[in-house]
Amino acid sequence: MEKSGNPPPYAPPYGGAPQYGGPQPGFQPPPPGPPHHEPQQTVIVTHTVSQVPVGPSPTSTTCPSCHAQIITSVETETTTKTHLFALLLCLFGCWPCCCIPYCMDSCQAKTHYCPNCRAYIGKFDN
Repeated sequence: MEKSGNPPPYAPPYGGAPQYGGPQPGFQPPPPGPPHHEPQQTVIVTHTVSQVPVGPSPTSTTCPSCHAQIITSVETETTTKTHLFALLLCLFGCWPCCCIPYCMDSCQAKTHYCPNCRAYIGKFDN
């Protein structure tokens, strides 16, 4: 037998990295199955459209949706103010006149739309 002065080669157990002690108390290995992945982050990009100043009558502007040069179409709609005026007329004994706020333009909101693509442009409220 020959002595070379070198220790015998070290072979880690199980063919992997050397282990120093055993697993720590309370340690549980991950369950078998597919690896755990972090959820993907979703980035939402919003496009802010500046409000077009609108009035009670049709307005000439560029549609933010179809980018056409348009004159807005205006639709009137009842608001809470319209219903309150009608209720006040009824409460004060003018019930035959309670439908007048529904006929007056000043008691209703004006909503502007694009005549081409029907996109919402803006709203005018007295």
